[in-house]
Amino acid sequence: MKKIIAVLLAVAIILCLPACKKDEPNKITIVLDWTPNTNHTGIFVARDKGYFKEAGLEVEIVQPPEGGAEALVASGKAQFGVSFQDSLAPAFIGESAIPVTAVAAIIQHNTSGIVSRKGEGMHTPKGLEGKKYATWDMDVEKETIREVMKADGGNFDLVELIPSTVTDEVSALKSRSVDAIWIFYGWAGVACETAGLETDYFEFADIDPVFDYYTPVIIGNNAWLEENPETAKAFVDALSKGYTYAAENSKDAADILMNAAPELKSNSELVYASQEYLAKEYISDASKWGEFDPERWSAFYNWLNEKNLLEEKIDPDFGFTNEYLPE
Repeated sequence: MKKIIAVLLAVAIILCLPACKKDEPNKITIVLDWTPNTNHTGIFVARDKGYFKEAGLEVEIVQPPEGGAEALVASGKAQFGVSFQDSLAPAFIGESAIPVTAVAAIIQHNTSGIVSRKGEGMHTPKGLEGKKYATWDMDVEKETIREVMKADGGNFDLVELIPSTVTDEVSALKSRSVDAIWIFYGWAGVACETAGLETDYFEFADIDPVFDYYTPVIIGNNAWLEENPETAKAFVDALSKGYTYAAENSKDAADILMNAAPELKSNSELVYASQEYLAKEYISDASKWGEFDPERWSAFYNWLNEKNLLEEKIDPDFGFTNEYLPE
């Protein structure tokens, strides 16, 4: 009898194992590109509102190491991360090309451009002539400014390039250490507004649509995506719910972000204002959150090829997919 009971128990344990394993949440790590900010709000909303849990996921949100989010995702130590179409381009080519794919656009349009003190003539690109611009000394950066200045009848060679040490755009402009700074308006531009600093601003995408590329984006590890397509879809679906909620509930979403990152509470006015600004940008004119327009993606990579800004040509259609987005 004892032997029969033992056998029955063993069979029961074996039969239970698949079910038990199925009930365990899939563990996923997503690495941010920077400290928590309003670009990331939908991720924290998805966790706070239980969207990840409903999808059977246990998600860890981590900040990037020195090598950046791309390195961590490429190595497989994180399944997903936050990156940018422009910075992915050089990482997609050569023998050391990284095995990642952009699976969702966090915001639909490139909201970056040049900010300056109001009334000093830099409301259009030509006005940068003779002015001090804080540069990262990157080829793509400088060629972008050269292009928009040329379109406005300006000469980039007349710009005074100052190596950028800017950590606070408001202070840098007020101190006159620089005259113009490349910013993402959703944070730095809104910061100028909330600080009461009057500025002029022009957006690159308004001058040439080729600069309406995707920044920031969610990337995934290629091998993991291939092996876990349903889990990847569940994760992106939960993110979609998080960002859609943030688009529709700006103040509550900002509160969720600040509860997850209490250090932001000291500047809550900026967080609320930034969240309100980005609420309109997460989905914008797309049919749904996260969707890539293949023509816009490839247009920017074609431009990089035309300007020979990479060590070798890049396939303009490479590096992104819409297949993990909810239908």
